[in-house]
Amino acid sequence: MFNRILVSSFAKAIALLMLAILLFDLMGAIIKHLGQHYPAQQLSMFRNIFGTVPSLVALFFSQSWHESGRPILIRQWKLALVRGLFIAAAQFCFYLSLARLEFATATTLTFSGPLLITLLSIPVHGQKVVLSHWLAVLIGFAGVVLVIRPGNELFSWSALLPLCAALGYASTSVTAKLFDDSVPTALINLFAIVGALAGSITLVLAIGGYVSVESLEDWLWLFGMGTAGGTAVFCLISAYRMTTPSTLSPFEYFGIPFSFILGWIFFSEAPFGRLFPGVFLIIGGGLLIIWKELRENKPSES
Repeated sequence: MFNRILVSSFAKAIALLMLAILLFDLMGAIIKHLGQHYPAQQLSMFRNIFGTVPSLVALFFSQSWHESGRPILIRQWKLALVRGLFIAAAQFCFYLSLARLEFATATTLTFSGPLLITLLSIPVHGQKVVLSHWLAVLIGFAGVVLVIRPGNELFSWSALLPLCAALGYASTSVTAKLFDDSVPTALINLFAIVGALAGSITLVLAIGGYVSVESLEDWLWLFGMGTAGGTAVFCLISAYRMTTPSTLSPFEYFGIPFSFILGWIFFSEAPFGRLFPGVFLIIGGGLLIIWKELRENKPSES
């Protein structure tokens, strides 16, 4: 019975992660569209303002939060706010990269995150990563390299932006399990958003370049960007709190095909020649993890 619960929890974590990845890619497509008129730091600020909506709704409907007396402060509030600062830095780097690189290229480079999560899990969780997980991550990362086929453009300084973003996002993902199990995910996310909002407002004031939003259409795009991103982060944190980060991280590679499809639909980018054969390695890495988890947690026959 316990093994079945573990498998069920892992399956739910995968489903939540896949939904988060799809929403992140949709958010990225909106950001690339808006990035033609608004600077990255401003988009980050609005992303965090409107990103509070999904977490507030989820917190309101959280039965455990109501039963515990609707607490606002959490024991690890400092960690939650610091995670927000990492998010703000990652947002700025990623949003700026979307304005300078092809959508699929910028998005694909951020999927070096699973490898970084596995590496960060060692000092953060004191985890011993087994050989099969290393193999799955390395297979997926090899697929990423085959997909992007590094050239002069990819190794310019602009290519470092999504890699820095990947490090920031990986830091927030790997610390999700450090919070007390009794703390609602929505409350953790709200603290992170406060930190991210403070960081993004600081960037707006420091860098400048604020552009007034004058059309209703752009306000709707900004709201859609923020709610998609906020929902994605909520799903991401929920997923990483349900299982070991290094076990789940290889599934993030599935976001690469999503980004290719969205880039083709919305921006007429068609770098599909780069997708094969790397996509098979990317998917293969995730399937290897699934096979390993099912094998280890297979109920014993009696």
